[in-house]
Amino acid sequence: MTSMDLPVDLAVLADDSLYLWAPRGAAGSWGLANCLLITSGNSGNSGTSATEAALIDTPYDTRMTKALIAAAGRVLPEGARVRTVVNTHANGDHCFGNGFFPGAEIISTDASLERHRCGEISPQEMQYLVHASDPREPLGWYARDRFGAYDYTGITVVPPTLTFSGSHDFLVGDTEVRLIEVGPAHTSGDLIVHLPQHGVVAAGDVIFSGDHPAHWEGPLAEVVRACETVLALDPRWIVPGHGELMGQDGVRAYIGYLRDLEGEIKERHGRGLGAYEAACDILAAGFHPSLGAPERVVMLTFVEYHHLGGTGDALGMAELAGHAARWAHARQGVPSRA
Repeated sequence: MTSMDLPVDLAVLADDSLYLWAPRGAAGSWGLANCLLITSGNSGNSGTSATEAALIDTPYDTRMTKALIAAAGRVLPEGARVRTVVNTHANGDHCFGNGFFPGAEIISTDASLERHRCGEISPQEMQYLVHASDPREPLGWYARDRFGAYDYTGITVVPPTLTFSGSHDFLVGDTEVRLIEVGPAHTSGDLIVHLPQHGVVAAGDVIFSGDHPAHWEGPLAEVVRACETVLALDPRWIVPGHGELMGQDGVRAYIGYLRDLEGEIKERHGRGLGAYEAACDILAAGFHPSLGAPERVVMLTFVEYHHLGGTGDALGMAELAGHAARWAHARQGVPSRA
């Protein structure tokens, strides 16, 4: 079962105005998304200063979100609250906590709002999968093993209240925040957050660190394009959706991983292997064995096969997870980190 370490305090990234909340767990964990708190005073014309705050992504369930709120309360001045939430995309581990910030403006892309309406797994569906589905079936077993620490009871999805296509800029106090649409990549509606004054980019799940990634939309070439957009901003630090902070060399290494996998999949597609057979063959050959969650390669292969043609409609999230669970279930007892 997924275990997690919820931070008591936020980590300072820059000038006591940029903070990271970074839950951690075992290799191959799901749902432990990085969240970024931006705080800034705005002197305005009156000469007085009031602290404003914005949050990039919200956690996965009630317990996690309350832990983040408590940590934020230790750095925000009395009376200050989060008035703006940005969702980098519509996956629940980046937005299920939206409802705990009443009155906040929630910003994301037009495509992300559409994905909220159709394409995402709801909290109620996750609660059933994790706590009521058949544990003898691969997906039921996998849901309990990877998501059993989460309780989605009482979670109400609050979708974006302000959406855009292309780019959208706003201020948090005196801090410039630039939102840049980069989807479809990880999902159809991805955005990245550029904080030029701090030299930081929050990349959402366009970039993973430490584990094989999960990408629902693709193709991998579009994920590469999104990563190259991150590099073009020349940031000092990149906050991935999951895992440790990285510099530009880390992003370049991740692009190399994506291109390696794209080539491996195309080669097997050209030989006429089916998607599941191709993924098993790639993993059996020892593809990046130091990374956690190798079963995600199965998902990535099915997504890439769809874009290569001949596999019909794109698979939904539960179907893709089912194929990954099939591979992981067949290898019970094998650690997720080789």
